[in-house]
Amino acid sequence: MHDNGRFGPIEWAAAGRPLPGEHVSGDQRIAIGIDDDAALFGVIDGLGHGPAAAVAALRAVDTLTNACTERLEVLIQLCHRVLENTRGAAMTLARVDFGANLVSWTGVGNVAANVVAKAATGTQVRASARLISGIVGYRISEIRPAQVVSVRTGDLIVIATDGITADCVDHIDFAAPATVIADHILTKHSKETDDAMVLAARHRGTST
Repeated sequence: MHDNGRFGPIEWAAAGRPLPGEHVSGDQRIAIGIDDDAALFGVIDGLGHGPAAAVAALRAVDTLTNACTERLEVLIQLCHRVLENTRGAAMTLARVDFGANLVSWTGVGNVAANVVAKAATGTQVRASARLISGIVGYRISEIRPAQVVSVRTGDLIVIATDGITADCVDHIDFAAPATVIADHILTKHSKETDDAMVLAARHRGTST
């Protein structure tokens, strides 16, 4: 599963695959241009793997797509209701506002999200999303207002399920396009014991 595109100054790419030996994945992504000034990105991890996990994740994708202009906290609550009779899912959502150069994000479960920058020593994690415990569709803690962090030209937003190892942002080639970065993370850092999905969104600094 590979996809890519661009919204304003944000160049993005996603790469994923099901658990080796299976044909459907419970790890899915969303990337939606909301208007000329913002985009919504997210990664959803249906609990477990296989068809039942895929049903939960794809139901969340449909819900998020249909309500993409809502606040992130509202989107999580909507998914919580819609996934009630499924396995449930972990998810992290990020809204990028181009004009303000801000990222708002929130997540439930263990879908990690980081803003990563190039540094003299390799890479620097400038910010990490604060995740709350729970399973969307089953039980979640109180959803706090979305965290807001700055994003600068050259920064990379990386959102990945737990099928990707935690060190996936340690050695990123910032000269590469988002498609190459996402493919590299999937190839080098995916676990053989789970579905895997990573979304990389790069701030290019201009919408032209």
